Amino acid sequence: MKEQSRYHRTIPELEQELRQVKAAQEDPAQFQPLYESYYKSIFVFIFRRTANEDLTADLCSTVFLKSLLHLKKFEYRKVPFSAWLFRIALNEVNMHFRKSKTARVISMDSQKIKEIAAETENPEDDKLLMASITELPPDAIQMIELRYFENRPFQEVARLLGITESNAKMKIYRILEKLKKILIKKKINFKE
Repeated sequence: MKEQSRYHRTIPELEQELRQVKAAQEDPAQFQPLYESYYKSIFVFIFRRTANEDLTADLCSTVFLKSLLHLKKFEYRKVPFSAWLFRIALNEVNMHFRKSKTARVISMDSQKIKEIAAETENPEDDKLLMASITELPPDAIQMIELRYFENRPFQEVARLLGITESNAKMKIYRILEKLKKILIKKKINFKE
C-alpha cells in the first residue's frame, strides 16, 4: 500500500479545519487552535531557510500576525489551511532576504543530494552538486528545497508557489536540466 503524504488531509480533516477557520473569521480569539496546529511546522519551515532561531521566531510571529489580520480574505479552495500559511511564510522569508540583502540558507540533506544527483545523472560528486545548486537563481533553489529537501509532492509545491501542478513539474524538470549544464561546465573547468 502506498504511504499517505504528510501534506494530504482527508475530507473530514479539511471540513474540521474549515470550521475552525470560519470560527476564527467570526471571532479572532478562535484562531488559537489553528495557531497551535501549525506553529511548529511553520517554525521548522522558516528555520530551514534562515538557520537563525531568533530570526525564525520573528518571521514566524509575522506570519501568524498577517494570517490573523487577513483571515477574512482567506477562501477555502479544497486545500489545507496550512497551504495558505506556508505561502505567507515563504513570502515573508523571501521578503526578509530581499530587504536584508543577506545570503539565504540552503538546507541540504546528504541523502536528498544523492536523489538529485541521480536525477541529474551525476552521482559521483556530492560537493560539486551542492556547489552547483548554490549557483541556481533563488526561485529555482526554493523549488529544489520544496521538492527534494522537504519531500513535498508536486501538488504541494504548486500550492505553495501559486502555480499549477503541471507548471511545477515543468519548472522542476527545467531546473534539473539547468543543474546538469552547470555540473558539466564545472567538471570541464575542474579538469582544465
